[in-house]
Amino acid sequence: MRRRTTMRTTVTLEPDTAALVERAMRERGQSFKQVVNEALRQALQPPGAPAETHTTVYRMGDPAVPLDRALALVAALDDAEVVRELEVGR
Repeated sequence: MRRRTTMRTTVTLEPDTAALVERAMRERGQSFKQVVNEALRQALQPPGAPAETHTTVYRMGDPAVPLDRALALVAALDDAEVVRELEVGR
């Protein structure tokens, strides 16, 4: 089993890079460490590697219509629209 360790190091940033980090810190409300780690992870991903994404999930309650029958519902609504259009003479 591989053990995760942190590495503490000194990094000298050029002025333009420091400004980018500071702006990201303000905009995201994150620490220097968080911004730099996130930027390094993104920049050092192997080509074609999937980007790491985080999705917040919310419980929305029970659906108003049975979603397991969604295609049947759409077909019925489509049929009703065709009948309406034929009755109107469209």
